[in-house]
Amino acid sequence: MVKKIALLGATGSIGASTFEVAREQASTLKISLAAAHSQHHKLCALAREFEIPILAFTGIKDPALQEQIRHENPKLRIYFGASELLQLLRNEDYDIGLNAIGGSAGIEATFAILEAGKSLALANKESLVMGGHLVAKMRGEKQIIPVDSEHSAIFQAIGKHPSSEIRKLIITASGGAFRNLPLEDFGKITPAMALKHPNWDMGAKVTLDSATMFNKALEVMEAHWLFAMPYSKIEAIIHPQSVIHSLVEFIDGSHLAQLSYPDMKIPILYALSYPQRYESALVQTDLIQHAQLSFEGIDRQRYPLYYLGLQAGLAGGLMPTVVNAAVEAAMQLFLSERICFTDIHSAVEETMAKATQIADPDLPTILNANIEYHRKCLEATHKDIKHMEIQ
Repeated sequence: MVKKIALLGATGSIGASTFEVAREQASTLKISLAAAHSQHHKLCALAREFEIPILAFTGIKDPALQEQIRHENPKLRIYFGASELLQLLRNEDYDIGLNAIGGSAGIEATFAILEAGKSLALANKESLVMGGHLVAKMRGEKQIIPVDSEHSAIFQAIGKHPSSEIRKLIITASGGAFRNLPLEDFGKITPAMALKHPNWDMGAKVTLDSATMFNKALEVMEAHWLFAMPYSKIEAIIHPQSVIHSLVEFIDGSHLAQLSYPDMKIPILYALSYPQRYESALVQTDLIQHAQLSFEGIDRQRYPLYYLGLQAGLAGGLMPTVVNAAVEAAMQLFLSERICFTDIHSAVEETMAKATQIADPDLPTILNANIEYHRKCLEATHKDIKHMEIQ
């Protein structure tokens, strides 16, 4: 039986790996719908190669360009705009939706896939970080399979064990680009330095979040909602080799881990093949080459943003949205060299301190707050810069 996939975020890094998986697994996996923001040349070419009948572009607004794309690809059904994509997800025929849309735009797609009663392969962090309480309410018996390597590892290790048998979920982290950089040199960190991850090839946002370890705070929040586990039973540790992708500690003292060469094609393949495992030669792991595996704790001085993220997760309500929006804004300021790397934490902390908590926000409130606190962080930091220039 061929499994039909709706692939969202098709021109990003997860999308590229998914196409590699689909190319190898052509006899069992078929991409029946693909969506991207605006890279129409790239996605249309892939649609012809993989015979994808339906495409959606959420970021192309120009009617003339829309007409040109349709004219150049007469055999494809092509749609434009976020609302059109949501309609496709609710009404088209597919078995599993892989949501790899970046940012808050992915939340509504998660809801649409679940509303359609489809299985969800989830790579969009914001769906659970910002809207986890809403996803939990509508999830029911619908299947959510994590695509992030850390949560995929936990999902595989848990298997059919009930939560009563789990003592702790342990999420591993590489430590990012500055694990060994002396603290006194943090003020010299440039955007180019921060965008070089030691183990993974990822987009700018994920790589920066890894450098600050904020990504691990997000993953703790995700694990809380994915596995219905209290924060007291979830922790993160540094594992520089990124071979063990996460562990589960059971009540008898046993630890089960999933390990492999760091490559996203394995968790993607597992999410799409679940509950089966498909034979694959895409990723090979030589244990002899990875004979030395080490672990260490997360230093508060080196990674303060991780602990700030945990604070937001524990507070719940609107605070995860606030911290995520503020981090995105602060990273934007850092990449444009308007603030230093060491200023990121203070910019986020100040935005959180001034935020208004809402215990059980609905989706419009979350989306509006995401925009509002992103703007507030940018504006507050801009004012601070102007003040320093005047002084």
